[in-house]
Amino acid sequence: MVLAVLAISSFRADKTKTIFMIGDSTMANKDISGDKQERGWGMMLQNYFDDGIIVDNHAMNGRSSKSFINEGRWKAVLDRIMPGDYLIIQFGHNDEKTDSARHTTPGTTFDANLRRFVREAREKGATPILMNSVVRRNFSDSKTAVADDDLRDNSSKQLAEGDTLIDTHGEYLVSPRRVAKEMGVVFVDANKITHDLEQSMGKEGSKKLHMIFKPGETPSLPDGRQDNTHYNIFGANKVAGLLADALCRQVAELAKHHVYYDIYVSKNGSGQFDDLESAVASAPKGRKVTIAVSGGEWKKPEAMKGKKVKFVLTRGAKFL
Repeated sequence: MVLAVLAISSFRADKTKTIFMIGDSTMANKDISGDKQERGWGMMLQNYFDDGIIVDNHAMNGRSSKSFINEGRWKAVLDRIMPGDYLIIQFGHNDEKTDSARHTTPGTTFDANLRRFVREAREKGATPILMNSVVRRNFSDSKTAVADDDLRDNSSKQLAEGDTLIDTHGEYLVSPRRVAKEMGVVFVDANKITHDLEQSMGKEGSKKLHMIFKPGETPSLPDGRQDNTHYNIFGANKVAGLLADALCRQVAELAKHHVYYDIYVSKNGSGQFDDLESAVASAPKGRKVTIAVSGGEWKKPEAMKGKKVKFVLTRGAKFL
């Protein structure tokens, strides 16, 4: 039995709101050329909102709240914000670094930068939302990221791991919560949400979320990789879904646009698949599955025998 239903969401720019995102590499858009597998969770957030919401992700690898401001990146975002928009703020991973270009201190400079983002976004008529850092997959007894940095480019090294996830962020998790309370801002405890996810999956299962590959496992990483901080396609999508749920529990206007589909397909790296054939092949037989197809022109799959598939076309996508 084949069920192919098309649901085309109308795209009207005059009625859309934008979620701007500022943060670090755990949130950032990534280079997907050459079958690269790394994704920031912000790449996937668009999947969980209908066409009434546009996600504009300005997060950047290696940036702290300090360097994001000093490099002019914050001004570039602020210049684009319009009344009614939203701003998700998530820093911490690189504010912890010791180099002077990035380092901030919880309780003083880190808090001051977060306050600035909130204040200036509000002055533009936007709604700021503060998040703390997503957790590192750290089942060792190390409370720093040094071991992870050392592992990243050497897949042969291994850490002795236990069964309990150990925090590496310390007081950097407290500042966003403190500033949110002080300024009356929505706060999403992204660290707890991702901690609970990784802990529930355990030290072995949680590896499926991250850029952890054996040599030869994926063409883009012939020597493998051990990276307990950054997400792969599966991990970024999983985290984005959980954080979208948390956002919509607290922000009623966003909840009106909240959607969920079984499988996401996009050519820009924001989907679980970049082609429809693979997406349909992954769908289980005998159960109705909804596949969201984002942007561009697509050839409708022919090999759908035994699949109950409903296609939802978003972001101007259409079938040829």
